[in-house]
Amino acid sequence: MKGTFRSLSTSNYRLWAAGALVSNIGTWMQRTAQDWIVLTELTHNNATAVGIVMGLQFGPHILLLPVTGFVADHVNRRKLLFATQGAMGLLALGLGVLTITGLVQLWHVYVFAFLLGCVTAFDAPARQTFIGELVEDTHLSNAVALNSSSFNGARMIGPAVAGILIGLWGSGWVFVLNAVSFAAVISSLAFLRVDLLRPRERSVRKLSGLTDGFRYVSKRPDLMTILVMLALIGTFGINFPIFISTMAVTVFHAGASQFGLLTSMMAIGSVTGALLTASRSERARMTFFAVAALAFGAALAFAASMPHYWFFGFALILVGCAAQSFTTTAISAIQLWTDSTMRGRVMAIFLAITLGGTPLGAPLIGHIADTFGPRAAIGVGAASGFMAAVVALYYLMKYRHMRFCIVAGRLRITSTPEDHAA
Repeated sequence: MKGTFRSLSTSNYRLWAAGALVSNIGTWMQRTAQDWIVLTELTHNNATAVGIVMGLQFGPHILLLPVTGFVADHVNRRKLLFATQGAMGLLALGLGVLTITGLVQLWHVYVFAFLLGCVTAFDAPARQTFIGELVEDTHLSNAVALNSSSFNGARMIGPAVAGILIGLWGSGWVFVLNAVSFAAVISSLAFLRVDLLRPRERSVRKLSGLTDGFRYVSKRPDLMTILVMLALIGTFGINFPIFISTMAVTVFHAGASQFGLLTSMMAIGSVTGALLTASRSERARMTFFAVAALAFGAALAFAASMPHYWFFGFALILVGCAAQSFTTTAISAIQLWTDSTMRGRVMAIFLAITLGGTPLGAPLIGHIADTFGPRAAIGVGAASGFMAAVVALYYLMKYRHMRFCIVAGRLRITSTPEDHAA
């Protein structure tokens, strides 16, 4: 894995990564506590309610799509991140105070989830494209992968810590600690060497910016294929809070600490997938996405069949590795395959499709879990991975002329070279 951490040679990226790691740990602590109080304290194991919270939190990525990508392409991203990170910290503090004082109700969680979604709709595309200002293009895919490694490394720590703290102090203090953690990433933004940043060329300001983004993507079958695959997997497959919480509570009858541990176990696979992606030196190819989607579906199908808590946890490691390999490579591919003046808008479309499918998929998956059981819900997620693999194969056969043939008794696969021009 030589060169896996090469982006850390850049001082600005090191500073950003350190602050982001602390903040990400707090974020995963809050996600765990939020799922726990909705499932066990504010409802009676209602997976649909968890799905509604997820839908409200990610729905704004679609609702605000006309402006979020435009803002990411035209404003100072560092200043925008100061505002969004500060706002997320205040929202975490507000929910924490309500919970500590015993005033929190389910509708409060719904409101805070929606407000957080509105803020992250602006934060996410700016944060993803801001990485391109911290490192050179030759290190961009590595920096994106390390960013994902940090996020998922925090997933190993945050949920496990949250599970312990919920038992000791209660969920409210977990939200407060998350609010405090935002000071780390805000401080890292403040101490960045502005003279070492690499501002990207900005496109001309015009109201048709989002339309231009869709028009640009529509002319790129490679980008369209990735987005369709992400729509399938993001809507039906990446509903891990529902999968893990319902299996933990209703199938294995686990407590808060065991629930948090399952999320941390999945993060082991996620970090592994992100680091493996970071170690890759070559650009992504569509064949990789086909294999990763197939592996994701197979891993979820395996997890759905596990009869014991620890076996299920092991299966989650495989799920995390496959999911992170796919999504991390997709993020870097979207940026590297896209012209620099369009990255903000295309990334906003990417995030809207990936996260915006949650308002449709999460309540449906939650309802399936309530009606047919958690294993059936996970099975639907597995099917989304298999369908995404079919989409990639269709692209390869139509645009890269992939063919399967038998030569001298052996299977051979032929195709034209891939050239994803930005």
